[in-house]
Amino acid sequence: MTTDTPPLAGRREWIGLAVLALPCALYAMDLTVLNLAVPSLSADLQPSSAQLLWIVDIYGFMVAGLLITMGTLGDRIAGDGCS
Repeated sequence: MTTDTPPLAGRREWIGLAVLALPCALYAMDLTVLNLAVPSLSADLQPSSAQLLWIVDIYGFMVAGLLITMGTLGDRIAGDGCS
């Protein structure tokens, strides 16, 4: 009875993981900063609960939308021609 073990991750796989994990970590830290700023925003702006929810939610949507837009722009500048 033999068991086939899958190959270990090489350098390329680890670099790929780092390339994917770094933007996710930056995005998570960015949203953490926003959540830490919510009490100060609430004190200064005095939004209703629905307005505060819009502030927090729309920020994430804006960052995600800009991520896609800037990724496309980066592809065009770099000349990858993925389109």
